Amino acid sequence: MKPKVCRVHSRAKPVVARFEQISAARSRSKFEQLHSLGESLVARFEQEGGTSDTDEAIIIGRQIPEPPFLFPLPLRCWYNLLRETTDLQEGIVLAREGLELYPAGHLSRWTVLAMTALWLGTQHRRVSGVGFIILEQEAVKVCTQRHRDRWVALNNIAFRLSTRYKQLGRMVDLDDAIALRREGLELRPQGHPGRSMSSNNLGACLLTRYNQVGAMADLNEAVVLGREALELRPQGHPGRSTSLNNLGSYLFTCHNQLGAMADLNEAIDLGREALELHPQGHPHRSMSLSNLAVRLLTRYEQLGAMADLNEAIDLGREALELCPQGHPDRSMSLSNLAICLRTRYKQLGEMADLDEAIVLGREALELHPQGHPGRSVSSGSLAVCLLSRYNQLGAMMDVDEAIDLGREALELRPRGHPGRSISLNDLGLYLATRYYYQLGAVADLNEAIVLSREALELCPQGHPHRSTSLDNLGLYLFLGYRQLGAIADLNEAIVLGQEALELRPRGHPHRSMSLNNLAFHLSTRYDQLGAMTDLNEAIVLVREALELRPRGHPDRSMSLDNLAVRLWTHYEQLGEMADLDEAIVLSQEALELCPQGHPLRSLSLDNLGFYLSTRYNQLGAMADLDEAIVLGREALGLRLQGNPDRSICLNNLGAYLLARYNQLQAMVDLDEAIDLSREVLELHPRGHPHHSMSLNNLAAHLSTRYEQLGAMADLNEAIVLGRDAVDLLPQGHTSRSMSLNNLAVHLSTRYNKLGAMADLDEAIVLGRDAVDLLLPGHTHWSSSLKNLASALYTRFMQLRQAGDKKSLFSLYAQLVDAPHLVSSTDLSAARAWIRVAEEFQHPSTLLAYETSLRLLIHHLAALPSLPQHLTILKDRTSSLAVDAFSACLRRGARVRAVELLEQGRSVFWSQLSRLRFPLEDVMASGPAGRLLADEFMHVASLTHIALDSPGADQHGRLCHLNVEMQRIIINIRELPDLSRFLLPSLFSDIRHAASGGPVVIVNASQYSCDALVVFLDRDPVHIPLQITLECVRDLSREVNNLTVRATRADVTRELAAFLRKLWDLIVSPIVDFLLTTHPPQSRIWWCPTGEFSVLPLHAAGPYRHGEQNLSRLYISSYTPTLSALIRARRPAPSNSTTQGKRFVAIGQAKAAGKTELLSVGAELDAIRQRVDSLAAVTRIDGEESCILRVAEELCKTEWVHLACHGLPNRTHPFESAFVLHDGHFTIQQIIGCDLKNPQFAYLSACHTTVGDEESPDEVIHLASAMQFAGFRSVIGTMWVVDDGETNKITSTFYKHMVDESGCLDHTRAAFALNKTMRSVKDLPLDQRILYIHLGA
Repeated sequence: MKPKVCRVHSRAKPVVARFEQISAARSRSKFEQLHSLGESLVARFEQEGGTSDTDEAIIIGRQIPEPPFLFPLPLRCWYNLLRETTDLQEGIVLAREGLELYPAGHLSRWTVLAMTALWLGTQHRRVSGVGFIILEQEAVKVCTQRHRDRWVALNNIAFRLSTRYKQLGRMVDLDDAIALRREGLELRPQGHPGRSMSSNNLGACLLTRYNQVGAMADLNEAVVLGREALELRPQGHPGRSTSLNNLGSYLFTCHNQLGAMADLNEAIDLGREALELHPQGHPHRSMSLSNLAVRLLTRYEQLGAMADLNEAIDLGREALELCPQGHPDRSMSLSNLAICLRTRYKQLGEMADLDEAIVLGREALELHPQGHPGRSVSSGSLAVCLLSRYNQLGAMMDVDEAIDLGREALELRPRGHPGRSISLNDLGLYLATRYYYQLGAVADLNEAIVLSREALELCPQGHPHRSTSLDNLGLYLFLGYRQLGAIADLNEAIVLGQEALELRPRGHPHRSMSLNNLAFHLSTRYDQLGAMTDLNEAIVLVREALELRPRGHPDRSMSLDNLAVRLWTHYEQLGEMADLDEAIVLSQEALELCPQGHPLRSLSLDNLGFYLSTRYNQLGAMADLDEAIVLGREALGLRLQGNPDRSICLNNLGAYLLARYNQLQAMVDLDEAIDLSREVLELHPRGHPHHSMSLNNLAAHLSTRYEQLGAMADLNEAIVLGRDAVDLLPQGHTSRSMSLNNLAVHLSTRYNKLGAMADLDEAIVLGRDAVDLLLPGHTHWSSSLKNLASALYTRFMQLRQAGDKKSLFSLYAQLVDAPHLVSSTDLSAARAWIRVAEEFQHPSTLLAYETSLRLLIHHLAALPSLPQHLTILKDRTSSLAVDAFSACLRRGARVRAVELLEQGRSVFWSQLSRLRFPLEDVMASGPAGRLLADEFMHVASLTHIALDSPGADQHGRLCHLNVEMQRIIINIRELPDLSRFLLPSLFSDIRHAASGGPVVIVNASQYSCDALVVFLDRDPVHIPLQITLECVRDLSREVNNLTVRATRADVTRELAAFLRKLWDLIVSPIVDFLLTTHPPQSRIWWCPTGEFSVLPLHAAGPYRHGEQNLSRLYISSYTPTLSALIRARRPAPSNSTTQGKRFVAIGQAKAAGKTELLSVGAELDAIRQRVDSLAAVTRIDGEESCILRVAEELCKTEWVHLACHGLPNRTHPFESAFVLHDGHFTIQQIIGCDLKNPQFAYLSACHTTVGDEESPDEVIHLASAMQFAGFRSVIGTMWVVDDGETNKITSTFYKHMVDESGCLDHTRAAFALNKTMRSVKDLPLDQRILYIHLGA
C-alpha cells in the first residue's frame, strides 16, 4: 500500500512523546493500549472538537499492525472537520483491504463490513451510490440475535435507510429504519449505558415520520423518548447537548402543531442550555446557535417581542461566522439568517434587511449547485425573499425569478420526494401572486390551482401540512371566482377553509391565519349572495383572529385591518354607524403599529382613508375628508411606479378628491381625480380583473367635469367607458348593477343636453336592469331606484305617457318597505319622492312624508346624539317636518299634522331625551321591568360619561352604547302597557300638552304658512295665515337688524311698527279665534317652527292708543315641542317640598374681552333680598364663579339665577355659552350635568334663546339646554340685555314669583314675567319684550 504522509496539527505535537513512550514496548498489551487510547481520543474529539485528538489518533492508527479497523475512524473524523478528499479515499482503501482479510464466516468480518459501509456512506454524500446498504444488511445477518454487536449493526443500517428515505422519499425505508431502531432500543434495556443513544436515534426517526405522515402518536413518542434520553444524560455527560437539541426539536415541532407556548418556551430553554455546552471553538456551536435562533424567531412570530427577533439575528450572524467558506453548514446558516432578516423587514420595513436576506439567499444557492440535495431548500428560501421585495417594489424580475426558482425546486423534488408538497405550494403562491398583481394571466392562476390540488393529494388526512395546502388551494379558487364568477369555486374555497380551520384548533399557532382566510371567503360569498349569516360568521372569525394576536404580536396590524374591512362591509349593508366607527378605531390602531418604513404602512393608510371618506359621505364632516386625502397622498407616495398596489391608492385618492370637489367646487381637485383615474386605467388594461371598475371610475369623473364645464367630449368619453364596463361584466357579476346604473346616469345626462330620446330610453332600460339585480337594503338599491325614477319622470314630462308616471310612483312606493336600518341614500330617495308627489299633488304625498320621517328617525337612531351630528340634522331634516305639517293641513289631516310635526322637530333633543326618560312605569311593571330599568340607567350613565370624555374613540364608544340602548328599549316595549316606550307620541298623548291652556303651532313651509291650535278636549283648529315663507324670512331679518342698533329712540319707534306688522299678518287672526274659546288673561303657549322661532310673537300688538296688545290679552309662554311641555309638567319627585328650596345666584361681571357688567352685584343683592327668607340662597360671583363650581351647584339646586355675559354661536350652537370666571360654560357641559330636582332657571344674559341660524327647528340655544337639563320653567332673552335695567326687572320679577301661601312657585314664572313687564316704569320697548318664558 502506498505510504501516506501524516499531517500533525499543532495541538497534537505534545502527545507525540506519549506515543513514542508506548512504542518502546513490543508486547501485545502495547497494541491494546494503543487501540484504547485511539478510541478515547476519537471520543474526546466528538465531544470537544479538538483537531489534535484526531491527529494523534491517526498517528496511533498507522502504528498498529492489526487489520485496519481502528485507523479509518479518526481519518473520517478529520474528514468531517476539514472535508479533505484524500482522507476519504484513504479511509475507503483501508476499509476495502480489511474486508479482503476477513472473508465470510470470520468473527470480525461484521466490524470490517460496518467500517467499509461507513466510509462508503460518507462518500455517498459527495457522489451518488447506495452499495453501502448491502454491506450493512450483510453485517446485520452476521450479527445474529445474541451477537454482542447486533445493536451496532442494527443502528448502522437504520441510519443508511433513513438517509435513503431523505433522498428518495420511500416510506418503506423510513418504516424499516424505525423498526430496526425499536429492536435496537430493546437490546439496550433500562440501565444500559447506551440506552440514551438508542432513545435519541428512535426519537429522531419518529420525528421524521411525523413530519411526513402527521401521526401525533409518533411525535408524542418522540417526546417521551427524548425526555428519557435527557434524564440518562445528566449534567456533565458528554452526550447531554445532543439530547438537549433532540428534545428541543421534538417540543418545537409539538408547538408548531398544537401551539402550546409551554412547549416552545421549554424548547428555547433546552436550546440555551445546549448552547452553553458548546462554547466558543466547539464544532457543534454553530448548529446550536442555529437551532436556538429558529426557535426564538418562532416565538417572535407568536408573541411579537422584538428582543426575540433581534437575538435570533445575532445568533444567526454568529453561526454564519462559525461556518466560513467551505463549511458544510454554511448554506444552512445563510438561509436561517436570511429568514430572520426577512422577518424583521416585514415588521420594520427596513429594505436593508430584505436586501441582505436576498444576498445571503443567493450565496446559499450558489453553495448548492445543480444536483445538490439541498438546492431545493435554498431555491425556496431565496424565492420567498424575492417575492417580498416584489410586493414592496413591484419589480417584475423579482417575481419572475421567484417563479423560475420555484420551478427548479419542484423539479428537484420529483413524485415521491417527501418535500414535493412544499415546493408545489411555494410555486403555486408565486404564480398566483404574478396573476393577481400584475398581468392577470389566467394561465398562471390555473397552474397554481393544479399545483395546489397535487399538493393537497400529497397531504392526506393527518398530514401536518394539509391545513396549509387547504388554505392555499382555497385562496386560488377564490381568485378564480373573482376572475370568472363561478360560485362553485367560491363554495369549494369555503369548504376547504372550514376543513383547514378544523385542523387548527384553539391553541394552534396558525389558527389565526385560517380564521382570516375563511372569513375572507365567507364575506366574499356574502358580497355575491347577500346572506347575512356569511358576513356575521366572518366577523366572528376575524374577531377571534384578532384576540389571538394581542398587542405586540407582529401580525396584529393585519388582523386589525381584516376586522375593519368586515365591519365596513357590515356597515355598508345595515348602515350601523357603530360598525363604521369601530372600523376607523381599528384602522387607527393598525396605522400606529405601522410606523414610517413599515411595509404595511401604505395598506393601513389606504384603509383608514377609505373608512374616513365613508364616514364623510355619511356625516358630512370635512375634517374626515381632508384627513382621508392626506392619508391617501402619503399612501400613494409609498407605492411608487411599478408597485402592484399603486392602482388602489390612485383609485381611492381620486374618489376623495372628487368628493371634495363636489363639496367645495375646486376644479383642481376634479382635474387631479381624472388624471389619477387615467393612470389607474393604464395599470388595469383589458383582461385585468379590475379593468371594468377603472372604466367606471374614470367615466364618473369625466361626467362630473362635464356637468361643471359642459364639454361634450367628457360626457361622450364617459359613455364609451361606461359601455365597455358593462360589456365586461356578464350576467350575475356582483358589480354589474352598479355599472348599469352608472351608464344609465351618463345617458340621461346626455339626453338632458341633446334631447335624443334614444339615450333616455336606453337609460331607462339599463336602470330597470340595475334595480332588478338589487334587493331592498343593498347599498346601491335606493340610489339606483332614485335614478330610474328620475329618468321616468323626465320621459313623462316629455311624452306624457301615463305608464311612466305610474311606474315612477310604484318605484318610490318600494321605499315603504325599506329596511329598519337606513342609509343616507334611502333618505335622499324618499325626499325625491316627496318633491315629485308635491308637484303632481299625487295621492301618495302623505305616505311619502310619513315614509321619509320614519326613515329619518330610524337613521338617526343609529347615531349617538353628538354635537358634530348636528350637520346631519341640518341636511336631512331641513324643512321635512314643517312641509309634512303643511301637507297634512292642506289635506285636512289635522291630527296627523301634529303627530308628524312632533316626530320631525327638535330631533336632537328627542334623541338625547331617551337618556333622561322617567322610568317609574318601567320599574312598576315587575322584576323584569326593574332589571331593564337598571340596565337603561346604567347605559345612560355610561353615555353621559362618554359625552363628557372627548377623544379619538368617543364616537365609537357612543355608537356601541347606542346599540346596547336600542336592545334595552326593544325589551322594555315587550312589557305590559309599554309597547310605545320612547316611540313617537300619538295625538291622544300629545294633546295633554294643552292641559294648562291652548298650544298654538305656527308653521312656515314653502307650500303654506299656517297656525294650528291644539286643545286638550277638542279637535285641533286650523287657521290659514295669509303670509308666505319668504315674507316670514324678511320679518326674521328685520327683527335682527332692529335689535342690534345702538340708537334707542329709533329702535323703539321702528320696533313698534314691526310688532304691529306681526300682529296684522300673524297673531291677530289667531287671537280673534282664541277670544271665542278662552277669556283674556288665560295662558297660551306658542310652538313656532322654522323662521317663526326667532319672532317675538308674545309681544305682537296693534300698538295703537285704545287697542290692546297681546300681552294685555293673554299670558304667553313658548315650547319647542309639545312633548317638551308635557315633560315640564311632570310631577316633582316625592321627596321634594315647597319649603326650604335650594337657590343659587350666580354672577360674573368681568370677562376677558367683554364690557364689565356693572349691575351684576346689585342684581344678586336684590335677589337675596327678595328670596332669602323663602329659600336657602347660595351666592357665587367673582372668582368663585368657575365652571366646576357652577356645575356642582346646578346638580344640587332647584332654582338658579345666572347673571353674566351670554355668548350665542349661530354656526356651532353647542359652543354657545355663559361666560364665567375661568372660561365658557357651554351647552355641551350643561346637558352633561346630572340635576336632581331642577325647577326654575332665570337667564339674565344676552341672546339665551338664539340658536342655529341654519336649523331653527332644532331649537338649540342656552335656554333650551337648561330646559332639556331638567328645569321645568326657564326665563330667557331674545337679544342684548341692557345691564342698567336688569336690577329693577329682577327685583320685581321675584316679588311676583311668590304665591298666595308665601312660597316660591316656578309655575308662576309666565305670570310673573307678564306682570313685571307691564308694571316696571320707564322700561324701553326692546327691553320690555326681550324676555320670554319657556316651559310650564
